Amino acid sequence: MSIHRINTVHQHGRSDDFPLLDPEVLQVHVPPFVTKEDLLSGSQTLSNFNRTQRRRSFIKKKREKPVAALERNNGNNDPVTEDISVPKDIDLIGLPQLCFPGGLQVVNESKADHFHFLVFTDVFGNRTYGVVVQYYKPVQFPEDGSRYQNVHVHWNLAKAPRLYAAVGICVISKYAYYNALKDCLSCLLLQLKSCRGTDFEDRVKEFAANVALVPSPPPGQLHLVFNMKPLQIVLPSREDLDSPVVDLDLHLPFLCFKPKQVLQETDDLILINIDNGSISSSSSRELDIPDVPLGAAECFMSREVNDHLNYRVFNSEEFQKSREPADQPFYKKVLETHIFHSFLKARLNRKMDAFTRMELSTRSEAHRVKLMLESPRRPTMQEMALKYSSPENRCFKGISMPDLADQRIHDFPVSKSSLKKLESETALKIPRNPIKTFKLPDFPSPLVYHHVQSYYTECIVLLSKAVSSVPPESSALLARYYYLRGVMNMMLGKRLDALSDFQNLYKTDIGIFPADLVKKLVDSLAQEEWLQAEKRSELKRFISKVKKDNETGLVKSDDHVKNFALPKKHMQLEDFVKQIQESGIVKDIGTIHRLFDALTVESFKSDFGGQGLDTAIRVAPSQSVFYVDSHLDGQQKQIDPETFKVFYTFWKETEAEAQDVHLPAEVIEHLDKNESVYKLSCSVKTNHGVGKIAMTQRRLFLLTEGRPGYIEITAFRDIEFGQVAKQCWFEVLIKHVESSGQQKQIDPETFKMFYTFWKETEAEAQDVHLPAEVIEHLDKNESVYKLSRSVKTNHGVGKIAMTQRRLFLLTEGRPGYIEITAFRDIEEVKMSSAAFLLLRIPSLKIKTTLRKEMFEANLKSECDLWLLMVKEMWAGKKMSDDHKDPQYMQQALTNVLLMDAVVGCLQSQKAIYAATKLAFFDKMKYEVPMMVPKTTSETLKHKINPSAGQTAPQAVDVLLYTPGHLNISEVGGGANPKLWCALSDGKVVVFDAASWSMQQNCIQVGTSKLNCMLGLEQNQVWIGSQDCTIYIINTVSMSCNKQLTDHRSEVTDMVIEDSNDKFSQIQAYSCSADGTIITWDVFTLKVKNQFHVECQRLTSLKLFRGTLWCCAGECIMELRKNGMPYRRMLLPDHPGGIAAAGFSCFQLFIERDQLWTASAECGELCIWHVKDLSKPFHRIQLQDCTGVSCMIKVKNQIWVGSRGKSQGKLRGKIYVVDIEKHSVEKELVAHSAAVQALCSVEDRYVLSGSSCEDGKVAIWKVE
Repeated sequence: MSIHRINTVHQHGRSDDFPLLDPEVLQVHVPPFVTKEDLLSGSQTLSNFNRTQRRRSFIKKKREKPVAALERNNGNNDPVTEDISVPKDIDLIGLPQLCFPGGLQVVNESKADHFHFLVFTDVFGNRTYGVVVQYYKPVQFPEDGSRYQNVHVHWNLAKAPRLYAAVGICVISKYAYYNALKDCLSCLLLQLKSCRGTDFEDRVKEFAANVALVPSPPPGQLHLVFNMKPLQIVLPSREDLDSPVVDLDLHLPFLCFKPKQVLQETDDLILINIDNGSISSSSSRELDIPDVPLGAAECFMSREVNDHLNYRVFNSEEFQKSREPADQPFYKKVLETHIFHSFLKARLNRKMDAFTRMELSTRSEAHRVKLMLESPRRPTMQEMALKYSSPENRCFKGISMPDLADQRIHDFPVSKSSLKKLESETALKIPRNPIKTFKLPDFPSPLVYHHVQSYYTECIVLLSKAVSSVPPESSALLARYYYLRGVMNMMLGKRLDALSDFQNLYKTDIGIFPADLVKKLVDSLAQEEWLQAEKRSELKRFISKVKKDNETGLVKSDDHVKNFALPKKHMQLEDFVKQIQESGIVKDIGTIHRLFDALTVESFKSDFGGQGLDTAIRVAPSQSVFYVDSHLDGQQKQIDPETFKVFYTFWKETEAEAQDVHLPAEVIEHLDKNESVYKLSCSVKTNHGVGKIAMTQRRLFLLTEGRPGYIEITAFRDIEFGQVAKQCWFEVLIKHVESSGQQKQIDPETFKMFYTFWKETEAEAQDVHLPAEVIEHLDKNESVYKLSRSVKTNHGVGKIAMTQRRLFLLTEGRPGYIEITAFRDIEEVKMSSAAFLLLRIPSLKIKTTLRKEMFEANLKSECDLWLLMVKEMWAGKKMSDDHKDPQYMQQALTNVLLMDAVVGCLQSQKAIYAATKLAFFDKMKYEVPMMVPKTTSETLKHKINPSAGQTAPQAVDVLLYTPGHLNISEVGGGANPKLWCALSDGKVVVFDAASWSMQQNCIQVGTSKLNCMLGLEQNQVWIGSQDCTIYIINTVSMSCNKQLTDHRSEVTDMVIEDSNDKFSQIQAYSCSADGTIITWDVFTLKVKNQFHVECQRLTSLKLFRGTLWCCAGECIMELRKNGMPYRRMLLPDHPGGIAAAGFSCFQLFIERDQLWTASAECGELCIWHVKDLSKPFHRIQLQDCTGVSCMIKVKNQIWVGSRGKSQGKLRGKIYVVDIEKHSVEKELVAHSAAVQALCSVEDRYVLSGSSCEDGKVAIWKVE
């Protein structure tokens, strides 16, 4: 548009006729604004800064990343900067349109300043943020209409028309500092409006340079404050690394206006009153917004979401079905939102956010038990009673757990518990750190290189003062100061000092460690700096660790959440395991393998003449089945010619194949001369090796493969009802191979039928309604897991109900309750038959210890299934009671429900045989001894499972008991004593030692094996790892945010020095396998001393009366605390001249002047005089012990953890030895695998942990 046209429009006063103009970018300013090169050139002054700072073309490509420059570093000390330039994915060509969304127009009158915000999102979802200010400045044009090319053109200003044009300034940042940058731009406007036109560009440049000097605060409690005259600007920090910057006061309108007024002023706004569930909108059109369910308003749904979240798969469909029908529209909308998807990702990644903290604070005792004994979802009696009561009672308090003295503790799997209603007295009381601020010095003036360097130096001085003033217990605040000082040192070019500051984050808060930035720093070190780092041992180790981590590479965790979907193709075993785990049905791999066998029994039919094993051989107990043909329909049955032809052909082919059977002479000599082989299976895997099962007219035998051999299975006359002679089963472990040689698979339709039946059964259980007269007979945590059809019994007609504890009859007519039996009271279960006209109807008979009369029920076609289920529950209950392990009962219950689903899914004659594949405990009765030694049973109090929720048992490597804190007010039993269990791959599980319920199901500390743990009074637990690191867990927040990385080999043991002087510093000692011992100041986490011991492998450390005792395998050494050797004790001579194995552990009894030692390779304890370490004065032989792994002193006893034989099998054993008598008082069969860890609970209990074959923790009573 010509200037003449503008003049004409202006003279006629028609400003609306001004057309929209195309805005353009005039200036782009990006750091760095001052460089060392400017100083070296000797030409940098304020004017030079103003004149020589080059404009950055928005058309040219962005210059190289800083990393490339780092690689070209030739030894100078240029600062390593963060990538704070214009993001590469922002198209500056399109920026003017975003700065002027309504278009640019010349106007007659100036308008008010206007701010708006921008969010730039790239194709990967990464966001960058912008704050734009528009303000109007006068624009004058010459009356003659001449065009001007630059600002130096001259015209008659007095006669030029006065118009106004908008100028936009946009500040772009990686963080959403909306308010802070808006306030900064407000300060800039005050300067721009008072400056001359020629100073405009200089002021903008200076503003950009000042803002670029401000670092972004690290996440946490520290905000930054800087002076942008005339305002003090606050730069808020993020709450944590995963949280965004919150710098937008969206709540202010609600403080100033009523909700109705806010709706009138704002478009497309929806307000929800979470107190009463009402919804209002500013839109005039009718909105399809579902009502907020009362349950969602009163009870937080996080825990219920977790119930449908399995292995990064969320089953949204099942979650929807579990909601009340009227509430489903609301949840459908919620599940579609992006914020809900973010919520799911946080749950999967175990993020300790507000949701998690609230869930932990409201977790009932019953739900903690459920974490250990996860069972299929069924409503408990308490939930059932409340379901039909008033709505206000539906959110109820948690259930307290009985004392450990109650022998019935945890003898059942606890089902889904309701959430507590969050009230003020139960609200989360985790202390929040107060917000602190750090004020940056005033910006340098003029902005030249040495002034900028002085600015960074002043920041470092202020931060150093702040560091020195922070007490050690405020480590989180200290970490923020270290972080900022590291950034300032980096900007100043002091790379080694910056690395040292970032290294301090390991001991203060590893959560804010800037790994990428540190990597850049290390890569940019010059040769001279490398040489300096070599002289600083701590820094040298830190740099080595950074480089090692970079070479190893960190695998980014998968935080993707996908929806559950049924399979669409055939599944082999591995795929089936994954699908079942994702469905949430069961997690245990062993159980899933048995389920796979059950659902693929069809592949075994071809090996037994097409009949299936259920009709070919009956070795399993009580599995004879009575079937009634229901397909006659009054017509005579016929056989078609084709069927007969197939049968006849198969018969003849089998007959011909039998003629070709060749048995080696070594096999023939075991058979009678008149015996013939009538059936030979395909090659199968058995518990006696791989081979083919052969059937003659007299016996079954195994024709072994490889070198052909003969193994007797059984003669037919020796098969008893339910067992083989000698009560030994011959178990056929079918390889997942069909006769065609292909792997067994499960087709999608079979899985769909199984899954559908499982979910329908689960849904039906939610609708079971028991009368109040029945509920009062049951415990409040009992659930009905199976309900039969209406059957005739010797106690009347009704339905048999099965809970996790008992069987009872729900009588018909007037509903009533008749106790059948508790599972622990069963004496015998068998099948019988009752006469009905000309038929015999299958019936189930149950004999109980509480009454003479047997209970009998005519279960008809359900009889076989109920027989299997009752026997499995009975066997599981017996195992649970004998071993004091409630998980056996929970596993038996899971097996029973899987049996029910398999039979319901297959709906064929082979279904019952398929279900027997899941009868784990019923089979175990005949495979392993059920009897627990009397001494073991009397001493054992309880067992817990730290691997609950895992797919397989995990080894319990270390156990630690920490006493409670009566002076600390914590929520949810946080002040109670705790049991810490270190499992495989860096997992730590925490139990409440007052109730033995799981408090924290997993704290991840690295990925390596954990070797030792140490509890300290300062709310800390130290954990030594095989990866050379000591991890420090905060026992209040239950998070690991500190690490000690000074060891160069795996950390093997730690001890703390007891001090009677409350004013003296507390010291801890740690040792590593390479012989290094480090003394730590517990408060500051600084190394006070470090020395090295010459040995092959240093395994353990103890502190007695001011001296250190070290176990090094081949010897035990006594050292002064400064590392000076004092005495050395070598391995004892072994009787018979055989070299003794190395020491595995030792215990000192200074009051008795005794040292007890043990070896991992022999079952012997050696007792030494402390004053004479030349040879042991007494030896104690541990019967049937093959090696000792650990031992502890409890009162006047030594408890020895070992592995040894019991009833012919290797077991984990504990020997209780009297210190005075030097004799074994008790021999406890502790675990099914070796005992690896022992710890004492205030000399009242001893806890033992075992290897991965068992993975349990046993609780023993100390006498």
